[in-house]
Amino acid sequence: MLCEHLIELENALKKAGFVETCRGQVWTKNCREWVYFDVVLDIAKIRQDFALAPCVHMHENLDPKSGMERGLACDACHDAIMGKIDGAVHFPGEPNPDGVRY
Repeated sequence: MLCEHLIELENALKKAGFVETCRGQVWTKNCREWVYFDVVLDIAKIRQDFALAPCVHMHENLDPKSGMERGLACDACHDAIMGKIDGAVHFPGEPNPDGVRY
């Protein structure tokens, strides 16, 4: 389970229908639990829509050899939610007819 600083965002992604593609300690002991989703995370909109703690910052890897990714990482707990760098599907997106953004 992700830390208290990111769990609301993880729950919102799942509620919007996004399925995690990977979860665990990914590439260093400094990473506790990282969760990956097959979606572009709109960091600016997420910061507007969610009350993120100051310990949560954007993490980005632009190296195509190791895997390009962008998301939010928690400095306090070493957890993260990661998404793709580019693609057609973004979160959060436009509201659907029920007012839910996905």
